[in-house]
Amino acid sequence: MIDFDETKRDERMAELRKREEEDLVKMLSEKYGVPYIDLTGISIEGDALRLIPEAKAREVGMAAFQVVGKKLLVAVLSPEKKEVKIAVGELEAQGFVPFLYMVSNASLARAWGRYKEISQSFATRAGIMDISTEFLNEVAVKIKTLRDIRETVETIARENKGHKISAMFEIILAGAIAIDASDVHIEPEADAVKLRFRLDGVLESLMSIDFDTYRLLNSRTKLISGLKLNIKDSPQDGRFSIKISGAEIEIRTSILPGAYGESIVLRILNPKTISVPFENLGIEGRLFKIIEREIRKPNGIILTTGPTGSGKTTTLYAVLKKIYDPGEKIITIEDPIEYHLPGITQTQVEEEKGYTFAGGLRSVLRQDPDVVMVGEIRDAETAKTAINAALTGHLVFSTLHTNNAAGTIPRLIDLGVNPKIISSALNIALAQRLVRKLCEACKKEGVPNKEESLTITAVLARIKKENKLYALEELGDNSNGAKIWRAVGCVKCNNTGYKGRIGIHEGILTDENIEKIIAENPSEREIKKAAESQGILDLAEDGLVKVLKGITSLEELERVVELEKE
Repeated sequence: MIDFDETKRDERMAELRKREEEDLVKMLSEKYGVPYIDLTGISIEGDALRLIPEAKAREVGMAAFQVVGKKLLVAVLSPEKKEVKIAVGELEAQGFVPFLYMVSNASLARAWGRYKEISQSFATRAGIMDISTEFLNEVAVKIKTLRDIRETVETIARENKGHKISAMFEIILAGAIAIDASDVHIEPEADAVKLRFRLDGVLESLMSIDFDTYRLLNSRTKLISGLKLNIKDSPQDGRFSIKISGAEIEIRTSILPGAYGESIVLRILNPKTISVPFENLGIEGRLFKIIEREIRKPNGIILTTGPTGSGKTTTLYAVLKKIYDPGEKIITIEDPIEYHLPGITQTQVEEEKGYTFAGGLRSVLRQDPDVVMVGEIRDAETAKTAINAALTGHLVFSTLHTNNAAGTIPRLIDLGVNPKIISSALNIALAQRLVRKLCEACKKEGVPNKEESLTITAVLARIKKENKLYALEELGDNSNGAKIWRAVGCVKCNNTGYKGRIGIHEGILTDENIEKIIAENPSEREIKKAAESQGILDLAEDGLVKVLKGITSLEELERVVELEKE
């Protein structure tokens, strides 16, 4: 005889009925042209819920569930219902901009269930678009390390408060700003969701969170970034700003569907970390003087190259501040504007409106500028327009994605620029990387091991062979590489051994030797050979000099650039 489990049967039937109801609401949402949402994994905010009294919400069949500023998300059973339209009109009269979502009875019941919680709680400031300076100062006093952030977030997570997700989100962002993180990564995996910060270019684990918390953080992130809550199978990009003492820190949001959920990356564009003086970029003395000379020329193009995150934009901003003169017109085309420069006209690419780098550059040239900065050369049209601008009396700055300075010329030729005019237009090609600086509080002096000695000897031999002895003179007693410094780790550097970053650079001038080979469509190797007589350190050489000065470690340099061994 077969035993039937009536409890399991009833659970299964209830699940099927719920699924049928959700499917029906989805169909109706298409009919009414109102987006559908399932509130099961969405944060129901007390601040939003309070805007419609419970009795009225139950009577009309609606509930406000999230609010940022005046943007209000409202769940409804029937968008065409007369009472719903009246209630929406009343919200609009209060200055809100309601966005309606169709939901099931189960979703609405979940929202109404939150009324019991908010009756016992205090009202919080609607939205987190504006994190107060007082709050950030409080966080800065309390939070010094990743551990401090983790403990604070865990404390909030244990609290049974309706607004805890908003508080967690604020702490994560404020904490990231306090310790100078450049990115926040929220990454769903098989068993948990990993939360990581990028510090000085390297991802550091903060903590793991459960999937329920992740879903609420996800919806909060989407809401304030202006993204669609009900889209989970397509990438989305958005942004929002945090105002601090009148200044704005822009947060760029990227959401990407993955195997276990949507991966979220919040990139923090903090003006404090981007605004670096030209003299503090870490450019070696000889190259510094060459660049200083080239940026004072009235025309030509100066290109800086390197992968994403190598500090190219920071360098260009530093150069523009260096050459700024009230008597000259400087215009930039950026994506996005990461730092506002006084006295300079800055414009931002908006591809959906047809304002691209190429189109923007053509428009900018009609404004009679003296200096133009193009955020990035991505295509043939932008490359040709920029080169022509450099030939017609403008000084142009831009960036390219190449591995080194020698790769600039082949890349321009690949983009269709006539090799004959490159030599006339290109003043100097630069390349750079960012290496982490050793923490001054805990770095430890030591002696290189056998393998490290071979690497150091090989790079020093190349410096001597190419007659760049001026670099060794700066090292004094350590010009033979007898000692190096190692990362240790302490409270001041979040136990990483590193604090802050500095650039390593190389450059190739368009001199007579380079001009001769450009017309022959040269390889990177041929360009490097032709540039040897310029006596400029390459990335590896400049990096090794910084290692032997105790600025960075050999291990960190090898992480960033390839070093040849003897």
